[in-house]
Amino acid sequence: MSLDAAQRRLFLSHPAGWIACGFGSGLSPLAPGTVGSAAALIPWFALRELAWPWYLVALVLAFALGVWAANVMVARLRIADPGAIVWDEFVGQWIALAPLLAFAHDGRWVVAGFALFRLFDVWKPWPVSWADHSVKGGLGVMLDDVLAGVWAAIVLALAARLF
Repeated sequence: MSLDAAQRRLFLSHPAGWIACGFGSGLSPLAPGTVGSAAALIPWFALRELAWPWYLVALVLAFALGVWAANVMVARLRIADPGAIVWDEFVGQWIALAPLLAFAHDGRWVVAGFALFRLFDVWKPWPVSWADHSVKGGLGVMLDDVLAGVWAAIVLALAARLF
């Protein structure tokens, strides 16, 4: 569902909106989740330079920031999970790519991690589907993508070990 002009203004008029919509990437009229996931790669190239403990701290902080921003925007828009909120894709994508911190990789592995995250985010295997339907508010917006990121990370780590 595309946002109308008033809803776009609500996103752009509050710092939580800028964060929630991935600094504008979620306002794409076509495939905002995919656009947001692609935009998440830009900061990931800096995040991947962090040591594991700091990467984990960054993920936890980004998740908490996302829960806050999503709560604010869900309340402002009165929509349970607006498609323009893509900070959850940012965090899920960063989780999906986490195994690449431990394995030698090239751009093909980044593309594989991106594709796996999108697959699990759209497919929604259990418990992603459970979180999507059962957990509400900002936590619910964030949790299903975190779980999709975990699925993608597991598959990416196994693939990197095998190949």
